[in-house]
Amino acid sequence: MSHGPGLVRTTCSSGSAPGAGAGAGPLGASSSEGLLDPVYPRTHAALLKVAQMVSLLIAFICVRSSLWTSYSAYSYFEVVTICNLIMILAFYLVHLFRLYRVLTCISWPLSELLHYLIGTLLLLIASIVAASKSYNQSRLVAGAIFGFLATFLCLASVWLSYKISCVTQSTDAAV
Repeated sequence: MSHGPGLVRTTCSSGSAPGAGAGAGPLGASSSEGLLDPVYPRTHAALLKVAQMVSLLIAFICVRSSLWTSYSAYSYFEVVTICNLIMILAFYLVHLFRLYRVLTCISWPLSELLHYLIGTLLLLIASIVAASKSYNQSRLVAGAIFGFLATFLCLASVWLSYKISCVTQSTDAAV
């Protein structure tokens, strides 16, 4: 019995991983109808994206509402957190509205993997700089801690994106 490896390669992403939605049924069944994917918000990848967005938003608010000790460090932190937040929201919406089916010219798993690799590295640097320049001001420390939390969550997404985009395609090529 074939599970359609061609389908997995073209539509596979960290949001629509096979087996990610418990009880979703076969890949070609009722989940392919309509614009909105009703199963995606309950997947692990979607919940991970929501947790990332919440932690990035809290980190941004903590830093924005405090007195800065270093303008360049905290403006960099704000830019990195907001850019990551916007990109994660964009990927969430791509998976939620199944835009990966319409925009087939983009390799969505690869673009998501590259975003998480670069964004995680920039977020780690920003969090380290923010933590070192906080001088025990509670809001700045809280912003740095939520920045580190978002970094950890992004690392989990890097692993999930790599596992799905690279490992799935390499096993398909071996078959």
